[in-house]
Amino acid sequence: MLDLLIQHANLPDGRTDVGVAVQNGLIVALTEGLTNQQAPAREVVDAGGMLLSQPFVDAHFHMDATLSHGLPRVNQSGTLLEGIALWGELKPELTQEAVMARALAYCDWAVARGLLAIRTHVDTCDPRLLAVDALLEVKRRVAPWIDLQLVAFPQDGVLRSPGAWQLLQEALRRGVDVVGGIPHFERTQADGAASVRMLCELAAEQGKRVDMHCDESDDPMSRHIDTLTAETQRLGLHGRVTGSHLTSMHGMDNYHVSKLIPLMAKAGVNVVANPLINITLQGRHDTYPKRRGMTRVPELLTAGVPVAFGHDCVMDPWYSLGSGDMLEVAHMGLHVAQMTGQAAMRQCFEAVTSTPARILGLDHFGLQVGCEASFVLLQARDPIEALRLRAHRLRVYRRGQLLAHSEPVQTTLALPGRPNGTRFLWPMDPNP
Repeated sequence: MLDLLIQHANLPDGRTDVGVAVQNGLIVALTEGLTNQQAPAREVVDAGGMLLSQPFVDAHFHMDATLSHGLPRVNQSGTLLEGIALWGELKPELTQEAVMARALAYCDWAVARGLLAIRTHVDTCDPRLLAVDALLEVKRRVAPWIDLQLVAFPQDGVLRSPGAWQLLQEALRRGVDVVGGIPHFERTQADGAASVRMLCELAAEQGKRVDMHCDESDDPMSRHIDTLTAETQRLGLHGRVTGSHLTSMHGMDNYHVSKLIPLMAKAGVNVVANPLINITLQGRHDTYPKRRGMTRVPELLTAGVPVAFGHDCVMDPWYSLGSGDMLEVAHMGLHVAQMTGQAAMRQCFEAVTSTPARILGLDHFGLQVGCEASFVLLQARDPIEALRLRAHRLRVYRRGQLLAHSEPVQTTLALPGRPNGTRFLWPMDPNP
C-alpha cells in the first residue's frame, strides 16, 4: 500500500495524465495513466489535469530584512541608495527575536505559495552578528519544510567596512553556508576586484559555494563579473559560483558582452536576475529612453549559462511590495526580457523551479523516481498557463507530507439577463 498517489496530473515537461506514487517520502513511480486501481494508496488525490510542479525555489533573497517595511521609516524615494541608508539606520535597533519573528512569518508565506527552498543573504557587517544567529536558528526550525541556505553577505563592503573580513569568516564558522560579497560597493574598482579574489580564495579553501552581489549598478564600466568569472576559472570553482543581479551588463557595449558571456559559460558561472527589484531600482538616473535594468537573460541562456530568477526583497527598506510568490517574479522576468516565445516562457518557469534547484545544489528536488516527494499542485494545466494566471496553489507537499492546501478559485456570475449562478473555475477555458 502506497502512502500517497497523485493521479491524472500534468507535468511541466508536457506529459499528461500522470500518476505519481509516493512511499516513505520519496517518489517511487511516475507513470502516465497510473491510477489507484493499479497502485493502491492510503491517500489518493485526483489532480484533474492540473499541473504538478516541483517546488518553487528562490535563489536570491534577504530574509534578515524582510517584512521590516516602515522601520524606522518608509523609503520615500523608493531608491536603492535610500534603502541602503534605511538599513543602516535599522541595524542598530534590530533584536534577534524580531528578526526571527519576521523571518518565520515569511517562511509561512513561502510554504503557502509552494516555495520550499530559499537562498538568503544575511548581513555580516554588524559586529554582533545578530542577524546571522537569528537566521541560523530560523534555518534549524524550518528545516522540516524549507531548505534555507544562508549566504555571508558583507553588506557594507568586506574591505570598506572595518572588521568585515573577520566577521564574515566568523559567520562561516558559525554555520553559514555560502560566501558572498558586494565588490561594486567597495571604495574603488581595484578594491572591488581584490575583494572578489579574497572571497573566492576563501570559498575554495573551505569548499564553499560563492554567491556575489555583482555589478548591481547602471554603470556599464562596473565589470566585476569579469573578475568573478576569471577567479572561478583559476580556482576550479566551476558550477559553484553565482553572480547575482549583474545589472550593469544591461548597459555594457555589445562587443564586451560578446566576449564575456562565452567566458562565463566556460567557467560554469551561474546567474540570478531579480526582475521585480532590478526593473524597479535600476535606470533611476536615466531620462528617456530608460534602461530596463535586468541583465541579459535570453543571451545568457542561449550561451548555456544557467539563469534563475530571485525575489530579492519583500516589504523591506528597498521594496514595499511582494508576497513570496515566485510566479509573480517569473511573470515580471518574462515581460522585461521579452521572453514570450513558447520555449522561452517555459524557461522562465524553470527559472523559479528546476534551474535554481540546480544552482543551490538541491539534487533531491525533482519530478523523478528517487527524488523526495516534494511538489506543488497548481490550478493551471501547463507552465505557460501557470505564468499567465500566477496560478493558485491547490496543494503543497514536502517529502509526501501535506503542508498547505486550498480550494480551487472560482467565480459565480450574476449578470443581468443571464441565468444566475453561472460558475467559472480558474483557469478559464478560452474555448468554452
